[in-house]
Amino acid sequence: MARSQDHTLTTAASARWRAILPAGHWLKQYPREYLVGDLLAGFIVAVMLVPQGMAYALLAGLPPEVGLYASILPLIIYGLLGSSRTLAVGPVAIVSLLVATGIAPLAEAGSGAYLQLAVVLALLVGVIQVVMGLVRLGFLVNFLSHPVLAGFSSAAALVIGFSQLKHLLGIGMPRGEFFELLHYALTHFTETNLVTFAIGGSSILILLFFKRNLGLLLKRWGLPAHWILPITKSAPLVIVVLGTALVWGLHLEQRAGVAIVGDVPAGLPPLTLPTFDLSLWQHLLPTALVISFVGYMESIAVAKSLASKRRQKVGANQELIALGAANLGAMFTGGYPVTGGFSRSVVNYDAGANSGLASIITAVLIALTVIFLTPVFYFLPQAVLAAIVIVAVAGLVDVKTFRHVWQYNKADAASFLVTFFAVLAVGVENGILYGVAVAMLLFIWRSSRPHVAVVGRLGDSEIYRNVLRHKVQCWPNVVAVRIDESLYFANSKFLEDTVLGLIADQPEVDHFVLIGTAVNFIDASALETLESLERQLKDAGVQLHLAAIKGPVLDRLRAIGFVEHLGEQFVHLTTHDAMRAIGVVVE
Repeated sequence: MARSQDHTLTTAASARWRAILPAGHWLKQYPREYLVGDLLAGFIVAVMLVPQGMAYALLAGLPPEVGLYASILPLIIYGLLGSSRTLAVGPVAIVSLLVATGIAPLAEAGSGAYLQLAVVLALLVGVIQVVMGLVRLGFLVNFLSHPVLAGFSSAAALVIGFSQLKHLLGIGMPRGEFFELLHYALTHFTETNLVTFAIGGSSILILLFFKRNLGLLLKRWGLPAHWILPITKSAPLVIVVLGTALVWGLHLEQRAGVAIVGDVPAGLPPLTLPTFDLSLWQHLLPTALVISFVGYMESIAVAKSLASKRRQKVGANQELIALGAANLGAMFTGGYPVTGGFSRSVVNYDAGANSGLASIITAVLIALTVIFLTPVFYFLPQAVLAAIVIVAVAGLVDVKTFRHVWQYNKADAASFLVTFFAVLAVGVENGILYGVAVAMLLFIWRSSRPHVAVVGRLGDSEIYRNVLRHKVQCWPNVVAVRIDESLYFANSKFLEDTVLGLIADQPEVDHFVLIGTAVNFIDASALETLESLERQLKDAGVQLHLAAIKGPVLDRLRAIGFVEHLGEQFVHLTTHDAMRAIGVVVE
């Protein structure tokens, strides 16, 4: 017996440790057949992440090496703590834009103060996400509805794309909102550096060719499938090598004024600590909250999607803890906020990643790059990095979702449009807040006017359906109503007005049956309305009946004394039971 109890305790403790440290399972019993997939996935994602990390750092207003620093320790931490086996964590475009938006008013881009604020932002995001995961607040992200998130991502993609025009065209552009940048670009287009534009434009064409056409071409040539993925995903590395070689060989930085990355410090990132200035933390907190929510939403969506394909599980709160810890890792190593990226995660999955080891391998390869290869990035044109960003975010403009939502529900489409244009007009942080506010208002509006159906008996069955949809039997002295919404402060008055209106229109009615099959909760305001309704019906000579009320709701009504006041004989298990008790149905 004692051995059995010990075994049970050991098993429970082991399960808890696996929940806290998911890597413990595969580190202890790592299947040998996983290694090839993890090695290949780690290598391919590293090839993508080196140029992307540098490009996204520039988008965030940071030196390019910061993007590489943010791609080492955070990836190792997530590989050990993350519940997803295929999510590829690191710098992403939208989070980089949010970083730039939040820090730009407080410091000059690229300065030491700016970098210090990015470190503080990584700390705040990390703490917020870890705390949310520990207290199991992952459900809060549900307030970001899909139309709002799609509208935000689509608009943010345009903002990101236009923010890269200065690098693509080789012209100086001031910081500003989307429409200001658009106007400036149109009025100063003639100042374009043609050589820079040619490099950037060619890079975009190469990236698109690799993305859309090369795979089909290689299949047609009979190349083995396991070679096609690494070749097609090497496009960022290809344009980095070609662009760097072209500028270095022809001295285009001197002859044509092509902007280059310049010195990229070699060596592993230094240990960094944030500035403990509460006023700065207060200024950055709204940005940190937006990054925490948006970053987590992007991560959990792709993690669950990929996990479902292999029938694997992803722990929502564990993902928050893992992402938060990864951001704390970025804070300690001079990085900036990170999250799971969609395109890299899909590549990680397609390349055969089987565990967090793939993420760790990617981190090791990027660390080797930072130690040994940073001097080769000196002549890298900024136009090439701009091309990488533009092509990466082009797929975020989600016209398909808007069309689908518009056809299904115009109100949800309105929240998409409000978020989209708000982001363009007033900025990414305020824009998403407007979108959330509109989505919440639409929810309250919809639930404040719930669907109410007068029902009747379907033939000789015990089924009762809407009189407007089916040919049913009704009785002149009974009205049975089904309300298809939980009852709370916003819709209780609507219920009262609807019921009293039905009774006023039918003077012969002396029994009213309220059907609660769709009622999951009744708040205090709705309870008060229900009590008032019962009194008003009694004054009018009408008896209130409750039918098909769910157990938890009925428990509350009994506990508060409403059922005792109404009378147990007027509370029925089903609508048919209510009709038999009233006497209109005899069996």
